[in-house]
Amino acid sequence: MSTAEIDAYIAAQPEPQRSTLEHLRKQILTVIPEAEQCISYAMPGFRVNGKVVAGFASYKKHIGYYPHSGQVFGVMMDDLAGYVVSEKGGGVQFPIDKAVPDALIEKLIAVRMSQAFPHA
Repeated sequence: MSTAEIDAYIAAQPEPQRSTLEHLRKQILTVIPEAEQCISYAMPGFRVNGKVVAGFASYKKHIGYYPHSGQVFGVMMDDLAGYVVSEKGGGVQFPIDKAVPDALIEKLIAVRMSQAFPHA
């Protein structure tokens, strides 16, 4: 899967989701520039050393962020106060029209990377 598929996914979204997703993609790639962009579970994903470590999807009333590990949120519930986290720990919902704070994206990815690659 390729960057072009993520481009197409984002381009197909209405505003304000499109702009929010474009910004989120840049945030993720700033933190993990080595990530391979892919489609995973029918949504944009970011793979490092064969493991998907971040992903997102657009919905009518929110942007979903997925660390592709339910263990991430267990470590970060205080950081995610005020956001809706799925009961099964799969995703967190962000507003469709506001950028996610850079520090939160950085921590979500750092926690996932430390869990995915504990000896790195």
